[in-house]
Amino acid sequence: MYQSPFSERYASDEMRALFSNQTRYSTYRLLWTALAKAQKVLGLPIKDAQIKAMQKAVHKIDFEKANEYEKKFRHDVMAHIHAFGDAAPVAKPIIHLGATSAFVTDNADLIIMREGIQILQKNLTGILQKLSNLAKENADLACMGFTHFQPAQPTTVGKRISLWLQDFLIDAKKGDQLLLDLPFLGSKGATGTQNSFLLLFQGDHKKVKKLDDLLTKEFDFPKALTISGQTYPRKWDLLIFQYLESFATSCHKMATDIRLLASLSEMGEKSESSQVGSSAMPHKQNPIYSERICGLSRFLISLSENPAYTASLQWLERSLDDSSNRRIVIPEAFLAADALIMLLAHVLDKLYIDKQLIKENMNKHLPSLIKENLLLYAALHGHDRQKIHELLRKEKPGKNPDEFAKRFLSKLKLKAPAKLLHTESLIGRAKEQTLEFLEEEVTPYLKQKKHKSKFSKVVV
Repeated sequence: MYQSPFSERYASDEMRALFSNQTRYSTYRLLWTALAKAQKVLGLPIKDAQIKAMQKAVHKIDFEKANEYEKKFRHDVMAHIHAFGDAAPVAKPIIHLGATSAFVTDNADLIIMREGIQILQKNLTGILQKLSNLAKENADLACMGFTHFQPAQPTTVGKRISLWLQDFLIDAKKGDQLLLDLPFLGSKGATGTQNSFLLLFQGDHKKVKKLDDLLTKEFDFPKALTISGQTYPRKWDLLIFQYLESFATSCHKMATDIRLLASLSEMGEKSESSQVGSSAMPHKQNPIYSERICGLSRFLISLSENPAYTASLQWLERSLDDSSNRRIVIPEAFLAADALIMLLAHVLDKLYIDKQLIKENMNKHLPSLIKENLLLYAALHGHDRQKIHELLRKEKPGKNPDEFAKRFLSKLKLKAPAKLLHTESLIGRAKEQTLEFLEEEVTPYLKQKKHKSKFSKVVV
């Protein structure tokens, strides 16, 4: 039987458990129990014994019986209503009172996705810390900078890592805001008008509103939607997936950079002693985890279009063509994001930086690299910038940067200052920018986060 690679290969136990049938249908039962408790508080004739029976049966789900009911009713929520009633017979008459299917399906989706975001955010904090440490350690390690993957002006390894870090910091802040804004559907009824609850409470609007408030508080959401159809607006799925897509984009960018640098042997993944890089070429050692990050990132990015289609095609107060789609795409998206975080942690823990080779690559290009310094030095001493640019473009610097600088500047009747060739004169403010970014933006953010990240072992 087919199993998703996320279940057997990539995702963590924590995220897999979150999107399991056990969690989903237990959450349904928690919602039905909370609904009954709130209705009792507001005066409906519901007994303590009924609520206690529901509470005891929340996690005791007979899936075989639920499947039998679904074959009979062709309706999964009705199947689980009956299965819950069998597990708590005394409560059977009042389970799902006034509710529609979306009360459990949509509220459960919001509860589960919120917890999924919380897991991702917790572990993303760990990624930020790992990158922050690496950036600080290598803030002044000069290296070749590349534009168009061609040698350009030097930068530092720490500055390059800070570019990755900045992307993930944006994602983390986006996730924080999403958790603050994400609403609860609450109890809205068949078309969102709350008519069934208004009937139950004999026209008392205050009690209907209080029901929403009690349920929202029970599940610790900041607010419930004031306006909805039967379902919560699928625009929220779109916003959640944009957060996941943004994170996947950051992952792909970082992993791609590592793969490029691995081809130069400046940076890459430490290989295990028995690791095989190719079944044909014994010498190969590939950045396999960075490659896996790119592959899974592309998958997650591709899913981000899906909620836009669903949100745009919700007919009037609701349609059901979203149900089968969302049942697949939401768990797969979160499991993909979870797998990516585990892989990021693994790559960062196994990352090597070859300082000697970085220096050698810098020295190899140094004669050409000083051309910009020569251009600006000449311009500062009265020469036409455009003319000097043209002269330098045609010059062949040779292999010795000192001799090239002296030779070129002597033609302009200028002396070459010693600092012109110092590493510090080539990397600009890369070191300072890195340290300022860490101090002013990253460290204050991380100080707010008290929880610890938990990274699962990556499947080889």
